[in-house]
Amino acid sequence: MAWQKSSGGSSSLLPWLGIALAVILLDQFTKTLILGYFQLGDSRTVTSFFNVVRVHNTGAAFSFLAGAAGWQRWFFVGLGAAAAVFIVWMLRSHGGQRMFAWALALILGGALGNVVDRLLHGHVIDFIQLHYGGWYFPSFNIADSAITIGAALLILDELLRVRRS
Repeated sequence: MAWQKSSGGSSSLLPWLGIALAVILLDQFTKTLILGYFQLGDSRTVTSFFNVVRVHNTGAAFSFLAGAAGWQRWFFVGLGAAAAVFIVWMLRSHGGQRMFAWALALILGGALGNVVDRLLHGHVIDFIQLHYGGWYFPSFNIADSAITIGAALLILDELLRVRRS
């Protein structure tokens, strides 16, 4: 089976898929809360630098392609699905490399969390807004956070690998 230990020495896929599933569930739970308690455009101040908002993003990071004619929904669904297949393949080959596998599992969960949004709603629900003074960082969600943390872990893993060699 795909989640069993392979003859190549890689560890089980199951823990990594479990991490990805936990990210998806947490992401969808938080988005369900936002949909239930916030109207589109609502904003609540939590601290002097953090708001909870409800934003619908039809694009990608930083609203990339948000103004396109609608085709981007299926483009990003396809891209997320292709990324998921590639990541699972990588996890099967490198599941024994803990930091690398953590990174991939977080990216997988984040990518699929946003794919679920696109399939269910036609857009991604963002709700975390950080700001300082008059500067506002683009709104994001738990899935985006998991992808970002996963990317940072990939960089750290590579830096440590280079340092060891």
